[in-house]
Amino acid sequence: MRSLAIALLAVAVAACDSGPKAAPDPYANIELNSPPAKVTPERHKGPYSEGAALSTGAELKPLDPSPVKTVRLDTTHKVIEIMPGVRFAAWTFGDQVPGPTIRARVGDRIKFVMTNRSDEAVGPPQLVSAPMMHSMDFHAAMVSPSDKYRSIAPGQTIEFEFVVNYPGVFMYHCGTPMVLEHIASGMYGALIVEPKNGYPTKVSREYMIVQSEFYTKLDPQNRRVDGVPLYVLDTERLRASQPNHTVFNGVHDGMVRNPLQAKPGERVRLFVLNVGPSKTSSFHVVGTIFDRVWIEGNPDNQFRGMQTVLLGSSNSAIVEFMIPQEGAYVMVDHHFANASQGAVGLIQAGPKGEEPAPEHHNIAASATPTDPQAVKGKLDFESKCLACHSIAGGEGRKIGPDLLGVTKRRSEDWIARWLKSPEQMLASDPTAKELLTKYNGVPMPNQNLSEEEIRQYLSYFRFVDGAEKK
Repeated sequence: MRSLAIALLAVAVAACDSGPKAAPDPYANIELNSPPAKVTPERHKGPYSEGAALSTGAELKPLDPSPVKTVRLDTTHKVIEIMPGVRFAAWTFGDQVPGPTIRARVGDRIKFVMTNRSDEAVGPPQLVSAPMMHSMDFHAAMVSPSDKYRSIAPGQTIEFEFVVNYPGVFMYHCGTPMVLEHIASGMYGALIVEPKNGYPTKVSREYMIVQSEFYTKLDPQNRRVDGVPLYVLDTERLRASQPNHTVFNGVHDGMVRNPLQAKPGERVRLFVLNVGPSKTSSFHVVGTIFDRVWIEGNPDNQFRGMQTVLLGSSNSAIVEFMIPQEGAYVMVDHHFANASQGAVGLIQAGPKGEEPAPEHHNIAASATPTDPQAVKGKLDFESKCLACHSIAGGEGRKIGPDLLGVTKRRSEDWIARWLKSPEQMLASDPTAKELLTKYNGVPMPNQNLSEEEIRQYLSYFRFVDGAEKK
């Protein structure tokens, strides 16, 4: 009897062993070894960025099939244009902000080289920041930071290599103290690592979207570039986390003026990275649903049917969606304080039709002043007023009047009093009452503008009306 029980137990154990096997861990065999970094006094004098794995714009190149990716990203100091009229003294990788996107596949080896060329004149030498130490920190790498991410002096070159073990959309940035200032000055970019066997879906378009913040102030030395005031890093706003501009791919409303392209019926894949350095992004595309969302760009982290994706600083996602019809699909940070600072873009599907009425997430560009006070007035107007007013948009399209020529129709004192307290004007001023009747009895809300903000609005209105005379 006892021998029978033992036999039955053996059969039961064998049956358990023959059950379904757990799937193998795809990350079980990762490469953790890399040779020491090498620092030399050799100065590279060629292109600032090199490598078949690099894409320098939003549209991504196909994956380079080579298992070894040789990448050069030199550092420079140069003046960039955040928006028309705002030239900023930036620090860069590959001489652009954001730096070029690197594309690789799990198991590939990245051979990286960087020369610190911050002491070279790129653009007007009297306008750029002084040379300084810089470094490179790859979030995709598993290496010793004290070896690979060391800072190098101007004129020095660092070389190191590593294997990418995990799929994702990873940030790279300068890790030299103060890291906050180096990132805020423009030293960041993305490294895309595809899964070993590629993505599980097929798409028609692939684009890289990098969200970032700029903290700017007028140059205390009052320097100018091409007749335009120079802006420099505002370290007080930076430490207080109060950006002036929050943008996609380094430019305020850049992809509104130059939309990404798609066609109805196509499946689009966006690689989205929020580099911060301090704010959170709530990424959204108006008019469609994210069919698949892979948090951090790893298909193991999948969500379906999402409306927005919440990304903290250095977080990322891959989002995929269908383009249902012809039209302009607005990409926006649904944290609308960020959208009002420039985190807006368009995907243009099919031929460009009649322009839609500008809204808080779809701002039509107007002429851009260079006077700093007028620049601020333009930014405030576009974030607060375009829902009700246009400039050169014509009558009949908005709740309120078109404001082109307003400084010719009204005195500046009248405009200032109207901006300060529209309810008092509607109670006592005959012209204000006439306007209320003409525009459907919808009163303008009090925006609680400061005296300085009112002066900025007036400067912008003067600029637009003066530009119209030319």
